Amino acid sequence: MVPAWFLIQAASGPAPHPALSFLPLILIFAIFYFLMLRPMAKQRKEQQRMIAELQSGNVVLTTGGIIGTIVSLTEDSIILRVKPDNIKIQVARHAVSSRLSDDAATTSSK
Repeated sequence: MVPAWFLIQAASGPAPHPALSFLPLILIFAIFYFLMLRPMAKQRKEQQRMIAELQSGNVVLTTGGIIGTIVSLTEDSIILRVKPDNIKIQVARHAVSSRLSDDAATTSSK
């Protein structure tokens, strides 16, 4: 007597190549790379370039939502002048999320 699972396997034909079973996994990883990882790496590179190019007098927005003008820069931190009372605060350099134009800073502080 022949087991039923043997008859089902024999009827289905030859087994596919083992490398073909990894093809869907490879395709999923490729799609994940091009849709998620590559754009994130590009954005991180642009953020680092922007932080390296900061100069005194630039108007910046921090990750905490503070808008201020850069008064001085050090290697690890910056000193911002914040309106309306021209208070100076020191923040970490990597806390800068974006550089704003002068027009955006004046309209947001009114």
